[in-house]
Amino acid sequence: MPQQISQTSGALAANINAVIIGDEALTLRNFTTPNLADERSLVWADNPANFTIALNCAAACILTGTQLAAGIETQKTLIVVDNLQEALLKTATAFHKTVKRQSGIHPTASVASSAAIGDEAHVGAGVFIGANSKIGVGVVIHANAYIGEGCTVGDYTVLHPNTTLYDDVTVGKHCNLHAGCVIGAEGFGYVPTPAGLTPIPHLGTVIIGDGVDIGANSCIDRAKLGATTIGSGSKIDNLVHIGHNVNIGRSCIIVAQAGLAGTVNVGDGVMIAGQAGIADHITIGDGARIAAQAGVIGDVDAGQTVSGYPARPHRIKMRELGAIAGLPTALKRLKHLESTVHELLQKREHDE
Repeated sequence: MPQQISQTSGALAANINAVIIGDEALTLRNFTTPNLADERSLVWADNPANFTIALNCAAACILTGTQLAAGIETQKTLIVVDNLQEALLKTATAFHKTVKRQSGIHPTASVASSAAIGDEAHVGAGVFIGANSKIGVGVVIHANAYIGEGCTVGDYTVLHPNTTLYDDVTVGKHCNLHAGCVIGAEGFGYVPTPAGLTPIPHLGTVIIGDGVDIGANSCIDRAKLGATTIGSGSKIDNLVHIGHNVNIGRSCIIVAQAGLAGTVNVGDGVMIAGQAGIADHITIGDGARIAAQAGVIGDVDAGQTVSGYPARPHRIKMRELGAIAGLPTALKRLKHLESTVHELLQKREHDE
């Protein structure tokens, strides 16, 4: 469990612009869930069910919303806010203890003589940095990361253990690349020849903007020609695959196990949910939403939400699911109708 910073309930409330009801001098050691809480814990309650659980757990203090706290009588200290999501961010940040890595190069690291290492950078044990690579100011490179030749890593970026940057990859400033992610491997491109499937040399690169987070074991392939690009501020979850020559816009969210085939163009502010699959040469407009497990085989307009396979507008998909759910009842009615019609026809024949 990451180390947390102890603080008083009153100081925390002031820090997040909250109202405190109860003990302002209470020392809070951690911010956690009710099942792990003790008498010096702060817990978060964002709905009535969670608030009831929080009231009955060991925690001495609850962070909750104004409406939830209204009229509640409790021995626990309450820290009350209007915007719970914003308060969650501020509170988690307040408790988070950042480990300051000592600058310098570990003796076991292998750094090419032509590589440039910025001031205050930390290069951990077993790291490899290739020729002509440039590492910015304050960059943290954890153990066993691999940085090929001609790479650029921007200021204050963090590369976690076993991160791999192939040759000539560019990563912007203030990025966070988690363990095991691979940036710049060759894309999946082959040409059938008499000798079999022959791989196409990928001569391009990957360019990652500023403030990009990339989750553990995610892979971003280099372009055949030109660049695969990830726009500034985008957040990519664990186990995501992004193919060659894909262009991701700014401030996009791509969730675990999503896959984007080659030459997909994604606009700004797009959200792609878990296990969604995007076919090659698709364009997804700004602000579009791709639901979990959607299979996108055609362009998606800006602002549109799509779901299902093949993906189509979400409202249409929901109507289809509603119609399918009603099929058993419709079949019973149809059988009853058929039986009634059959009886009427028999009666008519008998009467004639």
